[in-house]
Amino acid sequence: MQLAAILINLGFSAAAFLIIITVHEFAHGAVAYLLGDTTARDNGRLTLNPIKHLDPLGTVMLLITAFFGRGLGWAKPVPVNPHRFKNPRRDMLLTSIAGPMSNFVLALLLAKIYPMDLPDLARFFIANAAILSVWIGIFNLLPIPPLDGSQIIPTFLPYKMHQAWYRFEQYGMAVLLILLFLLPGALGTIIGGPAEYIITAIFYPYQVPGL
Repeated sequence: MQLAAILINLGFSAAAFLIIITVHEFAHGAVAYLLGDTTARDNGRLTLNPIKHLDPLGTVMLLITAFFGRGLGWAKPVPVNPHRFKNPRRDMLLTSIAGPMSNFVLALLLAKIYPMDLPDLARFFIANAAILSVWIGIFNLLPIPPLDGSQIIPTFLPYKMHQAWYRFEQYGMAVLLILLFLLPGALGTIIGGPAEYIITAIFYPYQVPGL
């Protein structure tokens, strides 16, 4: 029974992940498009087709971390050309933050659906998808390349510091993997506090098992 529960949890995490990353990456592309950059559309990424957004390593990371209790992964970044923006610093900030913000909005919408008259299994999926969406939203705000937070940081740095930041980007994936595999407790602590606060707030009116 324990193995069956683990497999069900992995299946639900994978299905929820597909929904979450699709909304997340579509939000990036849509905001960039509204601000004048058509790169995402031109590359076929302004779409709600989840296959277009899957990153193999990010998906594997999700399944591994979901197996140990918390699913964290990432999608293939939507291409953005800041030179097409009228105000590159401001518009890059808005485009970058659109993905994580879409995660929080999605979690809120799922919480609104949760109390409807639905089968218990559907409610279980909805609650866990909302929780995963919050975790992924906060995770993507970390200032570590290739996460969205790393694209937000340069908008607040003086131009003379941009090159130093861009040099750091080449080490971002190594830092991320160290956090995921060697320091998972530290990563859980960083994300866990804000995640618990947001999850408790959006599910406050409802009785959700485990919360």
